[in-house]
Parts: sequence; structure tokens; C-alpha cells
Amino acid sequence: MKLLYRLGFYLAGFSVGIILLSVIFKGKKTSCNYGPNDRVIMNLSKKIWHSTLVNNSTFDSISFDKFLDMASVDFNKSNTTKDSCKVYYLDGYWNEKAISLEIENCEKTVNLLSLNLKSK
Repeated sequence: MKLLYRLGFYLAGFSVGIILLSVIFKGKKTSCNYGPNDRVIMNLSKKIWHSTLVNNSTFDSISFDKFLDMASVDFNKSNTTKDSCKVYYLDGYWNEKAISLEIENCEKTVNLLSLNLKSK
């Protein structure tokens, strides 16, 4: 078989496969969160958010969701070996300021333990 025929058969099968995949996954909320940072952020975004800080009227649940979009988890500082509620340190930006959050990730809720402004 000539090379052009082989290439034609390959492209025909590949395009049929792409069309089948697009039909199967159309409308489904699928995501590819394979990295540890992405899995933790996705887990945190699905839970109910609570703040244990006394004077924290400006950082609410909407601000927390916006912060999570661009946050990264600092696994060196985090305590992921606990059985009940794991403690994570998140670094990111909020209102154009670099901040660091210490959060407690429980089974159904996320508790904000501390909010620190980072110096540049």
C-alpha cells in the first residue's frame, strides 16, 4: 500500500474518532485535574466556606472563590497527614495584593484560619 493511502486511512479514522469523542463528551462537565495542586483547588471549590477570623468582613465566600481561581498550594508548609481536617497554605493574589491563606480542609467545609499579606 502506498504511503498516501495509509495516511488517508489514518486521517479518516482519526477524524471519525474525534467526532465520536466530541459527541460523547458534549455538554458534560469533564475536567482533567491530574496534578496535586489542581485536585486540592477543585476539592476546596466544591465545599462550604467558613471564616474563623473575627474581623474579616472584606474577604467573603465570593472573594474566596475568586482567589481559588489563581491560587497555588504550598505543600512544603501544608500538613496533609492529618486524618480529620488537613491544613493547607495557599498563595495567590486578591485585590492586586499578594496574600497567603492558611485553611483547614474538613469533610464538608473549608475553614479560614489565617490571612496574611505577603511583602514583595
